[in-house]
Amino acid sequence: VGFETAKSLALHGAHVILACRSPSRGNEAVQRILEEWHKAKVEAMTLDLASLQSVQHFAEAFKSKNVPLHILICNAAVFGAPWCLTEDDLESTFQVNHLGHFYLVQLLEDILRRSSPARVVMVSSESHRFTEIKDSSGKLDFSLLSPSKKDYWAMLAYNRSKLCNILFSNELNRRLSPHGVTSNAVHPGNMIYSSIHRNWWVYTLLFTLARPFTKSM
Repeated sequence: VGFETAKSLALHGAHVILACRSPSRGNEAVQRILEEWHKAKVEAMTLDLASLQSVQHFAEAFKSKNVPLHILICNAAVFGAPWCLTEDDLESTFQVNHLGHFYLVQLLEDILRRSSPARVVMVSSESHRFTEIKDSSGKLDFSLLSPSKKDYWAMLAYNRSKLCNILFSNELNRRLSPHGVTSNAVHPGNMIYSSIHRNWWVYTLLFTLARPFTKSM
């Protein structure tokens, strides 16, 4: 999803920066786009959302370029990942899918304001409907966001992270739209085949069986 989005924007003449965890895969993606149009203005920078320090370094490197930021697409996600903690001692699905994006937007908010009209796009999922992040009294339960290993269920962690995406997008739009920065949360579609299932063989099997009925990007 991220590659096809970046390619489409680049082929329409936008200056596109791919924020990628893997420098080699990022550079490979750049070359694939340039093969389609050698005049495309596209480059890759390193960003690992599982590291808040990496997010900070990316934001600083981006700011040093002194370029406007009209569209920020928060697309990265993990799905069906086994429980593990990041270097920041947070559950990885929560940090990669939500908190890393949240921190990135905060660090780049001043550039978004100066670049207005600008837009933030959060790639969420309809699966946000099948979870809750409140306790029995209706208050936000922080223990649900970054659960311990014994309380972890991969699908539920994914659903909660996608709900966080939407809540963040709504609040971001409320705060920044008066300053010319809008925020939108999108569901990419149920019938699109991607590699998001790669972390668990059960999901891979299910996605493989469903593939004849899905759309290729």
